[in-house]
Amino acid sequence: MYNILTLNKIAAVGTDKFDKAMYTVSDNTAEPTAIMVRSAKLHDMEMPESLLAIARAGAGVNNIPVDKCAEQGIVVFNTPGANANAVKELAICALLLSSRKITEAAAWAASLKGTPDAPKTVEGGKSKFAGPEILGKTLGIIGLGAIGGKIANAAVALGMKVIGYDPYLSVNAALMLEPAVKVTADVNEIYKNCDYISIHVPYMPSTKNTIDAEQIAMMKDGVRLINLARGELINSEEVVKAIKAGKVAKYVTDFADDTVLGEENVIVLPHLGASTPESEDNCAVMAADELMDYIERGTIKNSVNFPNAELAKTGDHLVCVLHKNVPALISQITGAVSSKGANIENLVNKSKKDWAYTMLDVNGEVDAETIKAVDGVVGVRVL
Repeated sequence: MYNILTLNKIAAVGTDKFDKAMYTVSDNTAEPTAIMVRSAKLHDMEMPESLLAIARAGAGVNNIPVDKCAEQGIVVFNTPGANANAVKELAICALLLSSRKITEAAAWAASLKGTPDAPKTVEGGKSKFAGPEILGKTLGIIGLGAIGGKIANAAVALGMKVIGYDPYLSVNAALMLEPAVKVTADVNEIYKNCDYISIHVPYMPSTKNTIDAEQIAMMKDGVRLINLARGELINSEEVVKAIKAGKVAKYVTDFADDTVLGEENVIVLPHLGASTPESEDNCAVMAADELMDYIERGTIKNSVNFPNAELAKTGDHLVCVLHKNVPALISQITGAVSSKGANIENLVNKSKKDWAYTMLDVNGEVDAETIKAVDGVVGVRVL
C-alpha cells in the first residue's frame, strides 16, 4: 500500500485518481510514499526514509528543498503549464489595470455612496482616470514558456506588438507562438522599446532582481511593469523610486511586500495568478499522474531535480536507479545489477546537471542492496 501525504488542500479531482486498492491519501501519515503540496514550506521538514517523491501542484518549487531532496533520492515534480491559462488571463487583466486606472476609478466611485447627485459627480470627475488603450502598443515578455507564450499570443490577438525574450526557448514552445511575435536574443531590446513589460521566468539566485535600477534606466518613460511570476524577480524598491520619479507609470504585482503596499501607482494583488478552480484541478490531476507514473512504473516526467525518463518493463524486473552524474558510474551500476546473474535486456540513462537516472529492464534476480552500495547512488527501486 502506498501512502500519499497532502500538506495543503488538494483538489479532489486529483486525489480521487489514486486507486484506493493501492493508495491511501491523507493529511496525516508518518510514513508517506509521496507528498502532494501547494504552498506549505518543506525546508525545515525532516524527510522520512519512506519518501520517494514530492509533487508540487503548481510551477514554482521555492517552498521545497530541491537539492536536499536529490541528495536523499527524492524526486521533486512540478506541474508546468497546468495553471498557464489562469495566469494568462490575469496578465491580460493586469495590462488593462495598468493602463486605465480601473482600480482607482472603482474605489473613487464607491466612495460616492450616500452623496447627493452621485451620477453628476461621476461624469464630472471621470477625466482623472483616463488612460491609454493597449491596441498598437508594444509588450515585452521575458520568458516564453507555457505562460509567457500564451500571453504573447493573446496580446497579438488584442492588437499589440509583442517582443519576447527567452534564452531557453524550446522548439515546441517556439512553434506555438504566433508568427507576429518577435523573438529577440537581446533582452535589452525589450527594456529599450516596450510600453509594457511582463516577466515570466522561474525564481532562482541567478534571476533575482532581473529587473533592477540598471534595467529600469534603459526603459521608455512611462513604462508599465507586470510581475505575476515571483516577487523577487523585480526590485520593488527601485520600482517605487522610478514611479515617484515619473519613469515608471504603473506596476502591477501579484506579490505583496511592505515596499509596494499602499504606494501610489502600484497595484498589489494577493497572489491570484493560479487561483481559479480550473487551475487547481489541472495542477492536482497532473501532480497525481506524475506520482502514479513514478511509483508504479518508474517513469519520471516534469521533475525539477532529475531527468525525464521512461522504459517499458518486459523482463522480470525494472530496476530504477537515481545517482550522481559522474563518469564510470553506469558501468558500476550494470555490474552490480549483473552480480547475481541477472541479464540486462534494455537500459535507459538520462542526466540533468549533477544528477542522473538509469532504468534497466532485467531478467533474473536482482540485489538492490548491492546496487545501493555503489558510491554515488542515492536511490534504488526494483519494480
